[in-house]
Amino acid sequence: MNTIQRQVMSVALAAMVLGLAGCGGMTTRQKDTVIGAGVGAAVGGVATGGSTLGVVGGAAVGGVIGNQVGKDKP
Repeated sequence: MNTIQRQVMSVALAAMVLGLAGCGGMTTRQKDTVIGAGVGAAVGGVATGGSTLGVVGGAAVGGVIGNQVGKDKP
């Protein structure tokens, strides 16, 4: 991985960790959305070799999927 790819992955990982750290007062649906966005960002980054568009796109798709998964939970 080159330097930019490492930085993108580091930012995505940091965003996911910070998002999970702030989950104390969130509903299950909100938590699933944050987790989905974090996982989507990581997968998008890996799949596109650290492309910013891949990370952002992955986060968006993952967030939507996480939101939809979480809507049926209490």
